[in-house]
Amino acid sequence: MKQKDLFTAALSVAAAALIVLGVRVGTAGLAAKNAQTELDAAIAFVLPESKTFSSEPYDGTDEAIRAVYKGETGYVVETCTDGYAGEVVLLVGVDNDGTVTGLTIRQMEETWGLGARALTDADFLIQFLGTDGTAEVGGNVDAITGATVTSKAITRGVNAAVGFVTGADTSSSATTWGG
Repeated sequence: MKQKDLFTAALSVAAAALIVLGVRVGTAGLAAKNAQTELDAAIAFVLPESKTFSSEPYDGTDEAIRAVYKGETGYVVETCTDGYAGEVVLLVGVDNDGTVTGLTIRQMEETWGLGARALTDADFLIQFLGTDGTAEVGGNVDAITGATVTSKAITRGVNAAVGFVTGADTSSSATTWGG
């Protein structure tokens, strides 16, 4: 009897593994579709005057820029800069005149209660709307209290996005990590 019980248990585990594998394979396309739908909505949110967007090739001149999407009225630039606890990924909308139309934080791993407040601190994020790539923490941008490094990372991302659209060299306009 013990051998039969062992065989039944092994068969049950194998069947469960096959079911899990089937579900995973079956939902992989759905997950990718949902991720694209969410990205499309975020892109439209930060550059609301544009209705259609196309992915633009980027040569990697500024290592803070990951991707570029062109709309009728400007660009949406995905940036990635180093925060205090990890990467800070933004989508920044910039119109053809080089003015920030919107931004959203896509990913961050900052300290909860400090840098992570950037996710919900509207007063901090709104400072970047209408800027032209010359944002500077301590200058025309007030940092989040206790999260200067995170504030500088977001500023660097916004300035890099504007610099892409305008062609300006913004590499030194925001203080680098920890400085």
